[in-house]
Amino acid sequence: MLKLALFFLVISLIAGLFGFGGISSAAAGMAKILFFIAIVLFVVFLVVALLAGRAITK
Repeated sequence: MLKLALFFLVISLIAGLFGFGGISSAAAGMAKILFFIAIVLFVVFLVVALLAGRAITK
């Protein structure tokens, strides 16, 4: 997922460099959304792993 966010970020930078403002802002928006989804998934999986670790040690 972070690879896709990085891909859209690069597309946004390249489009902005060549003057395609609409495409640049759309790609930047997609990159931002994917980045925040990746962060949320990371936190969810971290909490699940910590709870599973506590369940195993009990």
